[in-house]
Amino acid sequence: MHILPIIILFLSGVVLTAGDIFFRTWTEKGLSMHTPIYFVGLFLYIVGSMLLVESYRHSINIVSAGLIQILFNTIILVVFTYFYFHEPLTNLQIVGVFMGIASIFLIQ
Repeated sequence: MHILPIIILFLSGVVLTAGDIFFRTWTEKGLSMHTPIYFVGLFLYIVGSMLLVESYRHSINIVSAGLIQILFNTIILVVFTYFYFHEPLTNLQIVGVFMGIASIFLIQ
């Protein structure tokens, strides 16, 4: 597998994580759907999805690409929420992240 689709999928994971953070903030504040923070979250989700589509142009398997994108999103989100929101991680969740990493190698 080439490095360019991996970089694109990593960026997609970063953008999706930013969208998740905007939506978490939106829900915590109890805002309506007609606020800028909601539209920023939607925009980030669309950009993240378009980056996934862009990775398809580089001869990457669609299943592998989707899995890699979600895995990057999950890993970045786990690290961010642990350090920023101080959410605890259980041992089972940590094992789940490592199993997700292993799944990339198994699905190719």
